[in-house]
Amino acid sequence: MTRYIDVNDLSYLVSQKGLQTCITEMAEYIRADYLRWQDFEKCPRLANHSPDGVIELMPVSDASLYAFKYVNGHPKNTLAGMLTVMAFGALGDVDTGKPVLLAEMTLTTAIRTAATSALVARYLARNNSRSMALIGNGSQSEFQALAFHAMLGINEIRLFDIDAKATAKLAANLKAFPAIKVILAGSVAEAVKGADIVTTVTADKAYATILSDDMIEPGMHLNAVGGDCPGKTELDRRIVERARVIVEYEPQSRIEGEIQHMPPDSPVTELWQVINGQRPGRENARQVTLFDSVGFAIEDYSALRYVLDVAKALDVGSELELVPDLADPKDLFARLAQPPRAQQKKRA
Repeated sequence: MTRYIDVNDLSYLVSQKGLQTCITEMAEYIRADYLRWQDFEKCPRLANHSPDGVIELMPVSDASLYAFKYVNGHPKNTLAGMLTVMAFGALGDVDTGKPVLLAEMTLTTAIRTAATSALVARYLARNNSRSMALIGNGSQSEFQALAFHAMLGINEIRLFDIDAKATAKLAANLKAFPAIKVILAGSVAEAVKGADIVTTVTADKAYATILSDDMIEPGMHLNAVGGDCPGKTELDRRIVERARVIVEYEPQSRIEGEIQHMPPDSPVTELWQVINGQRPGRENARQVTLFDSVGFAIEDYSALRYVLDVAKALDVGSELELVPDLADPKDLFARLAQPPRAQQKKRA
């Protein structure tokens, strides 16, 4: 049988643990897996692009588990009342190929993206960072705000979005966390001025300049989350040229990240090298650091592993007969001769 976690199950799991606890604990799973980077068989994600969006498959495996995530990105979906990003994923046993877990990953991806952002900021942001500008106030924004509050002690967040309703939504949701001071900014420049950390998480599939070079002050840490596919960026190229750039997996980031419009030999450092101490994160207090985040499959592996462990501990989810359970494993045909169990239930 395969454990199945749907949206309701995941929501219950988070309600029992607490969202900020889930973010913090998932970040530790992600850190642990980046520490064993060499154990994984990796590749850039497989993407099918269309004029209005992209659908991607993100696979990765180690000697024990194979993981994949199906995820889309369609910014125009909100006009039709649909999410921009929707996802599901699975874990399989490498020794047998048996599916171990089938799970929703829309909520889970939001948690793991924020957990990764805050984890990386621990290595790149200045230790005394307390304020963050949050540019783009859509579905990911609350998760980013709470991750940075829980993991770095960020207690002031300046909000800006070209959609005032999105900002109002975010501000209303953050009222449940009175330790966070929320400031509504009138422009990107106003939000960014004097901030220790700047997070950009916009959705438009375009070469955009959300942050211009003149906005960036010495010592800032930039968490660029929105640029995550070919033809989609958020930063002025001059920022990328002068920042210390950290990426998850260089072959993928060269295709999808802010560095997609940089020369192929432009300097970058992979995240695993920073986490294991092979390379430094921030080098000095005045350095501008940039996490060119596109999302990588190891983070999904970690997230699915975390969800499975917590689901087992809390007895969350259900069991699916996703593949046939046969008396004779060489007689698959016989399974079709049995009355379908769903039909049996209906007749009963």
